[in-house]
Amino acid sequence: MIQDIMPGTEDLLKKEMVSGYVGFDPTSDSLHIGSLVPILLLVHLQRAGHKPYALVGGATGMVGDPSGKSEERNLLSEDVLKKNQEGVRKQLEQFLDFDATKPNAAEMVNNYDWFREMSFLDFIRDVGKHITVNYMMSKDSVKKRLEGETGISFTEFTYQLVQGYDFYWLYKNKNCKLQMGGSDQWGNIVTGTELIRRKAQGEAFAFTCPLITKADGGKFGKTEKGNVWLDAKKTSPYQFYQFWLNASDEDAKKWIKIFTLLPPDEIDGLLTEHDNAPHIRLLQRRLAEELTTFVHSGADYDFAVKASEILFGNATTEALLSLDETQLLQVMEGVPAVEIPGSSLDAGYDLVSLLADTKIFPSKGEARKMWQGGGISINKNKVSAEKVVVDKQDLLQGKYMLIQKGKKNYYLVKAV
Repeated sequence: MIQDIMPGTEDLLKKEMVSGYVGFDPTSDSLHIGSLVPILLLVHLQRAGHKPYALVGGATGMVGDPSGKSEERNLLSEDVLKKNQEGVRKQLEQFLDFDATKPNAAEMVNNYDWFREMSFLDFIRDVGKHITVNYMMSKDSVKKRLEGETGISFTEFTYQLVQGYDFYWLYKNKNCKLQMGGSDQWGNIVTGTELIRRKAQGEAFAFTCPLITKADGGKFGKTEKGNVWLDAKKTSPYQFYQFWLNASDEDAKKWIKIFTLLPPDEIDGLLTEHDNAPHIRLLQRRLAEELTTFVHSGADYDFAVKASEILFGNATTEALLSLDETQLLQVMEGVPAVEIPGSSLDAGYDLVSLLADTKIFPSKGEARKMWQGGGISINKNKVSAEKVVVDKQDLLQGKYMLIQKGKKNYYLVKAV
């Protein structure tokens, strides 16, 4: 998990209880799985006896950070930022121990609290004069933007001073000597250590973790539906589980070391077992189990496994009937959905006509051929040649029917 580390950081961590922080960007009311790495840095820090600070950038969210970006970001209003900060805090409380009676209790801070009263003149006098423009221009994040077509605004150019001052403020007020983050933050973090050195004659430290990539070159944490969120309302636990389960072998070998808290010897054993029988996908299954339980719960993990069995395994009709409507729709997320009038089932709907009318089959002839060949299932029950019509008794939750053609093609029929 370490990309760059400032000399002396390891010695400091061995010597005393260290306060360290990571900054979180409040551009949404939920973090996504890209945030899991900095979260885990704080989890490891606290488990090792040190004190974690989570900084939510209420002020910096109003400015924007050029690191890793090719263009300006949208600036957020105070109300939106406040809502987002509350959402982020709730999520961090799942992973970190905020019990104030403990000496290394996690704390959350918001940089808007110390920037709110600071005037522009105060800032350029107390912060700006300590860091030269030459120093700021030498940062890769600034260089890339200067060379790009869109350039960089003065607002974003000053971002590293704002982040640098965060570190200085935490150093002075919370005795915080360590900042961690993704490798794209190295320039901003080092500006903070420089400001502490010049303004407070102090010494601060830093390390960054590698940015997570996918072996196929795709962006980590992105699916066709967008970000994989930590909020169950934005990404269901089932979809979250599926993301990890579908990892390639190469990614799973890397991610099991980064995203889980399993002991190294257990990980080595899993890697060996996986190499001996990769087709069983032991590594992916364990990765999905650890992460779904860590971010959601054991019950959510059990449900995700049951849901996967329904779509991809040999689950029975009983398993399907055991789901409530919310769970059913979670499992069926991404399954093609078609609607039929509920009244069409009153007197029974000819099965072959239904399959053709809903475009599940292009023609009645093809539908009849597969039905007679035993290739159609309704609600996980293979349809016999004797079943000619479907009616309301075939509905799940009084309005859904899961039709399966062949082994892998599912359709969710909804009676409206």
